[in-house]
Amino acid sequence: MTYDPASANPLAANPLETRSDMQHALLDLFDPLLPYFSKGNARVRLDAAGAHFDRAAADLEGFARPLWGLAPFAAGGGDFRHWQRFADGIANGTDPNHPEFWGWVNNRDQRMVELAAIGFALALIPEKLWDPLNGRARDNLVTYLLRARKFDYADNNWKFFRILVDVGLDRLGVGYDRGLTNAYLAELDDFYIADGWYRDGNVRRVDHYIPFAMHFYGLVYSRLVDDDYSKRCRERALAFAQDFRHWFAEDGATLPFGRSLTYRFACAGFWSALAFADLEALPWGEVKGLCLRHLRWWADKPMTHRDGVLSVGYGYPNLLMSENYNSAGSPYWAFKAFLPLAVGEDHPFWTSSESPPVPLSDTVALRHPGMVMMPCRGDVVALSSGQENRQMRFGSEKYAKFAYSTRYGFSVESDERGFVGGAFDSMLAFSDDGIHYRVRETNQDVRLAGNVLYSKWSPWPDVVVETWLLPASPWHVRLHRVATPRPLETAEGGFAIARRDFEADTLCALTGAAYAIGEEDFSGIRDLGSTVARQGLAQKAPPNTHLIAAKTLVPQLRAAIPAGETILRCAVLALRDTFAVSSDWERPPAAPDLTDLRVVAVQGVTVSAMNAPGRMP
Repeated sequence: MTYDPASANPLAANPLETRSDMQHALLDLFDPLLPYFSKGNARVRLDAAGAHFDRAAADLEGFARPLWGLAPFAAGGGDFRHWQRFADGIANGTDPNHPEFWGWVNNRDQRMVELAAIGFALALIPEKLWDPLNGRARDNLVTYLLRARKFDYADNNWKFFRILVDVGLDRLGVGYDRGLTNAYLAELDDFYIADGWYRDGNVRRVDHYIPFAMHFYGLVYSRLVDDDYSKRCRERALAFAQDFRHWFAEDGATLPFGRSLTYRFACAGFWSALAFADLEALPWGEVKGLCLRHLRWWADKPMTHRDGVLSVGYGYPNLLMSENYNSAGSPYWAFKAFLPLAVGEDHPFWTSSESPPVPLSDTVALRHPGMVMMPCRGDVVALSSGQENRQMRFGSEKYAKFAYSTRYGFSVESDERGFVGGAFDSMLAFSDDGIHYRVRETNQDVRLAGNVLYSKWSPWPDVVVETWLLPASPWHVRLHRVATPRPLETAEGGFAIARRDFEADTLCALTGAAYAIGEEDFSGIRDLGSTVARQGLAQKAPPNTHLIAAKTLVPQLRAAIPAGETILRCAVLALRDTFAVSSDWERPPAAPDLTDLRVVAVQGVTVSAMNAPGRMP
């Protein structure tokens, strides 16, 4: 019998349409964790792979993260049979004399992250986690939480973690220094840009941490605390929803972009948090549809191991795309999507009929993340410039590609010495030795004029590239002006599509063009009149480098460019339509004129992500 890895996915047979469906989904996803609880129930160790933090913190992560879904489930009346495990685990994990003690928090520590889930659960369901504890266990827990909150938390969404612990302490009637809470609320305000958008700290980074962290925690806070900060959180969420809905395709897929994508359906956490906060940012039927369609999108993905435990990866188990802070328990932040289980079946989130998807009808420019969202026949493509992440592995691929797609995801490069075999999907790569390569990592300047993005960047200090990105749905157009003091080899990629076994796909490589036709998808790239001849290549990318498909094909254009100035122009197309070769492919958009585009570099507005950190005007 052939093993189907998707069959191990606990969501596979769930229609995910009703509150009961979501309840069953939560329990089906949790149950595979039960064999991995330690004897004293304080630790959950899922495999031997490591993260940058110690094993005790990783085990705490496996224990605590499911509470993001289990606590709302219980608050909404759900019957969960294993609360005594969690109560025992908390008692033993905070007892310095128990062999399963989690270890003290010292300075910035992963334990700070996981204690937020415990603070949240204590605030929501103290009867399950606090009431069963004896006096000594209660004292140990309070001592542990009070000690942890005195240390400095990372200068990003981590500041919410102390605040959520404080909300839990409030529910328990424990006194503490609220000055620390108020200081962090003020600092979180400084990450706000405008129009509902934040940064995740004082960085050029605006990714899924904005909806599933900054807004998620803010909306949780607004439900549990009534103060001025809560009001600001709600007002900002109302504005953010108008833009964030454009990050979702008609089939529920979201835009894979940025770090921590192993949290998977946490990307629906913002819509879930709106229900929890009782905030109708969009009509409830639309919010419900955005949330549930996204959950359903995951139902056929081989995202778990054989035992049903969520893997590190995205569309399939893949450690290559992980961050250094991803342990085996990390993916269970995905349980943030189950926050609507806290509201009753009579809440309008549940009583409203799920609205059909609202397709993006035209391009939408989002100044703050530096994106132009482009409809592509049910899918969404984001042209992108202005973000960077030099701290994370594969930060360039996760933040600095020219385009990101809800259907075609993106690849990471597996070998910095593999210029010949690189995927380079939605990137322009340069090499001066034919072995090593450079791509866009950061930008010196980024501007947006209408729906056109301009950026200026340097793969080496002595090489300057100016790039213009233009939507022309279902195509998009790129123009690069390259100034180099020495000859370079170049490779520019279109979108990656899934590759089949037995060489069943159609590959075409011509002078000035390349395309690939897979089982369901067409992907191509065409030169539009560069100042050098470019040769097409249908690249068989290295395996396990793509987020969604384990094997992919990427159409590319390659050329050697001389010293001096070179203009590169191309148009890129990818569609879930294998007949596109005879229709759209034969009608590429017109080549843009560089003279006209120079106006963008002068008159465009600066993308918000590029501005100096701090509050925006």
